[in-house]
Amino acid sequence: MTATTTAPEATARRAAEPAALPHRGFRLPFNAWHMVLAPLALLFAVPLIWLLLSSVMSDAEINRFPPALWPSRIDLGGYSYVLGNAMFPRWLLNSAIVSAVAVTSNLVFGALGGYAFARMRFRGSRALLVLMLATMAVPFQLTMIPTFLVMKKLGLIDTLGALIVPTLVTPFAVFLLRQFFLSLPRELEEAAWIDGCSRLRVLWSIVLPLARPALATVAVLTFLTTWNDLTWPLIAINHDTQYTLQLGLTTFQGQHHTRWSAVMAGNVITVLPVLIAFLFAQKAFIRSVTSSGLKG
Repeated sequence: MTATTTAPEATARRAAEPAALPHRGFRLPFNAWHMVLAPLALLFAVPLIWLLLSSVMSDAEINRFPPALWPSRIDLGGYSYVLGNAMFPRWLLNSAIVSAVAVTSNLVFGALGGYAFARMRFRGSRALLVLMLATMAVPFQLTMIPTFLVMKKLGLIDTLGALIVPTLVTPFAVFLLRQFFLSLPRELEEAAWIDGCSRLRVLWSIVLPLARPALATVAVLTFLTTWNDLTWPLIAINHDTQYTLQLGLTTFQGQHHTRWSAVMAGNVITVLPVLIAFLFAQKAFIRSVTSSGLKG
């Protein structure tokens, strides 16, 4: 016969046994995708790191073979040469003027055009939209000569106007803002129309405040494209007083001798505004890309 266990003895035995620990799976303190994205981010950052390091090297170190990976000492001769150039402030001002006007005009005209294509229906609107989008597939090399001839007829060659007029509005700005406007509910605008608001008042007071992510994206991309443009200024500008910053940096490269430290230092100064603009607008950029793809 087996001895029966009383209730107090069973309770005491269970209390003496070690408590079973709950099973918990191992969890990383960060998203697993970061293990893939972090090396890729470092890989893409290598050119910027090399640019920054080479800007504080001497010309001898930059031209040495095999190239030096780390400066033996901090040499600011390249920055002194660039900032000491009498034309550098003028080039910086020219780039700032062209970029500021291009950003402002693309926001204004892009918002007007995008809202018209998104909310207004008129004869030939879809054909006009398709025609406008088709121009995005035309490479700049095909329109370069016609654009030059038009600017010459207008008397704008060798002036900042030749750089500003072709960038006043771009099909990309109109298309991106149109896509974002389509993702907004119509009920908000209809309520404003009932209150007696005009289309422009609705656009200014209701739609544009909601479209800040898309507007920030258009502003950053337009600034990036205009600020870094070299091909068109190289064709349209002849006098050094009208040079942009990118065009002015080419003067540091000669046929027989190039001051690479000055070239690298100038590129660091040129890249800084673009990086700062993107860092401040990256959240709005991501929100705009995800929202503008909701509806076609």
